[in-house]
Amino acid sequence: MKFIETNIPDVKIIEPQVFGDERGFFMETFRTSLFNEHCGEREFVQENHSKSSKGILRGLHYQTENTQGKLVRVTKGEVFDVAVDLRKDSPTFGQWAGVLLSEDNKRQLWVPEGFAHGFYVTTEEAEFVYKCTDTYNPSAEVSIKWDDPTINIDWPITENQPPLLSAKDENGLSFADAPKL
Repeated sequence: MKFIETNIPDVKIIEPQVFGDERGFFMETFRTSLFNEHCGEREFVQENHSKSSKGILRGLHYQTENTQGKLVRVTKGEVFDVAVDLRKDSPTFGQWAGVLLSEDNKRQLWVPEGFAHGFYVTTEEAEFVYKCTDTYNPSAEVSIKWDDPTINIDWPITENQPPLLSAKDENGLSFADAPKL
């Protein structure tokens, strides 16, 4: 596996070595010792799998309690995946890192605790799998508006159509009003 730096040092792109032939492919998606060496020691306690259609944007989500680190990947389709630094004492506070994750490039993104996370589906549908370092706590979940001008994420919105949002995300907080970590 190759660990690739992003513009935020704690957020890493993880690129597996893929072995393939006419029968299909094999790749290692996780090894504790390598992950701990490059991303810091973590224990994953929950794994989730979601499916979304083209144009859906989920996020920007985080929890103020039970903060979650997330190791994310796409098993079908493609998404533009984003991490926003909410750590008040961080030199990259308020900055974002984004990457295309797809079934073709097989990349993963490590989003540490202290970050808001979101993704936008760029293909007809996408399946998204992610490991978490803590359990989901809906009472502590916060959503920041996807298009907050302070963060200014350059989303690859297709066909100039507004993204499809949940009610929670439609009513997300501004970056200025959102609790920081």
